[in-house]
Amino acid sequence: MTIRRKLFLAMASFIVGLGMLFALLTHFVVRGVLHAMLEVDRSRELRELAGWFAEYYERHGSWEGVGETAVDPGQWNRPDAAYVLLTPDWDAILTVGGGNVPHDEMMGLGARRPVRVNGETVAFVIYYDRELGNMAKIRYGISGSVSFLLLAGSVVLMLISLFVAYRMSRRLTSPLRQLIPAIVRLRKGEWGVQAPVVSRDEIGEVARAFNEMSEQLRRTEQARKNMMADVAHELRTPLTIVRGQLDLFQQSGQAIRPEQLLPLQDELIRLSRLVDDLHQLSLAEARRLPLERRPTDLSGLLRRIMDRLVPETEGKSIALKLDAPGEVTALVDPHRITQVLLNLLVNAVRYTPPGGTVHVSVAMEPAMRQGEPGPQARIAIADTGPGIAPEHLPHLFDRFYRTDEARSRDRGGMGLGLAIAKEFVLAHGGTIDVESRPGKGTTFIVTLPVP
Repeated sequence: MTIRRKLFLAMASFIVGLGMLFALLTHFVVRGVLHAMLEVDRSRELRELAGWFAEYYERHGSWEGVGETAVDPGQWNRPDAAYVLLTPDWDAILTVGGGNVPHDEMMGLGARRPVRVNGETVAFVIYYDRELGNMAKIRYGISGSVSFLLLAGSVVLMLISLFVAYRMSRRLTSPLRQLIPAIVRLRKGEWGVQAPVVSRDEIGEVARAFNEMSEQLRRTEQARKNMMADVAHELRTPLTIVRGQLDLFQQSGQAIRPEQLLPLQDELIRLSRLVDDLHQLSLAEARRLPLERRPTDLSGLLRRIMDRLVPETEGKSIALKLDAPGEVTALVDPHRITQVLLNLLVNAVRYTPPGGTVHVSVAMEPAMRQGEPGPQARIAIADTGPGIAPEHLPHLFDRFYRTDEARSRDRGGMGLGLAIAKEFVLAHGGTIDVESRPGKGTTFIVTLPVP
């Protein structure tokens, strides 16, 4: 059963039940009020009649001859008064007075009372006069009219309410019906399909979340395809070189000199480095990267890394500066963080023109927003290189991604360094960001947890 049908049936059941309850309660209340307002008190007359007939039955043991000594209806100063004596089975025994009033009218409109002898009902007596009959007619007429109006009004109100409930259920479930085809298309593998967002309520939030999920799946699938193409490309180049060299050695038929094997060794080293980088990246992304955390002085670690780059910076006349006010200790794996910082510093030095500057700063940074972890160590590596265009920044940490200018394939590595750096930092519970403007240089910012 669809949600629309369930919603409609629930609303319809509530409306019908409420309408019937309202009609019944109103009917009984109106009937009681009319009965109290239009009631004509004939209890004295009924009591006297019932008492007289009870005495008669008790003396005679039957109703024979009761008509000869019947009570005169006019003794109550009501010339139009009449009464009827009935057996317990409602068969007429005696009818006195009433003139031209039909017997059925007296039976239907008169007031009745049982005649009891020794606790046993031996007859019923019905009293009638014109005033009593008129009041009974008015009471029954108004009660019937009110009941009819209540029934008709309840039916009309329920029909209108059911129509509104149907329209409302259809309108409420319309966004879900529009979302279902998009879900079916996504299930069939159509990544990136978007569902229409037609409301601002919870269903609209579901549609927006679905669209974001679908777009993320599309990007993930595209990244997977790109990664497969990039891996194939990276493997094809060294394998082609190795195959070409081996074919050349085979065709020459001459002895191979050791120096001729150096290009093959270089390509094998490149392949080994690519496989090792992919392995580390996959471990980090799966959160299975082994870490040996311990308190580490980041200032001292940065000094040792920068000392390794001095020959290259001196050769390009690049100023390498470190701003470390004091000891800044973080709870990290020194080996993994060295890989991250060395990669960022090598990139900064590589893309800084001669005479430029690479400025490194490290400091403690308090939590900026409530709910964040406590103070963190902040490392900023800024260069005065050509910078990176804004359209490349969101993809800079993607696998095998290179910009057309600032991070080109000719000048860079295999495009895995920044992706590995990001996953290593995330594995430590830290963050890594980049800020850059073309012609203004690039700044990488790393935050790491402190003990």
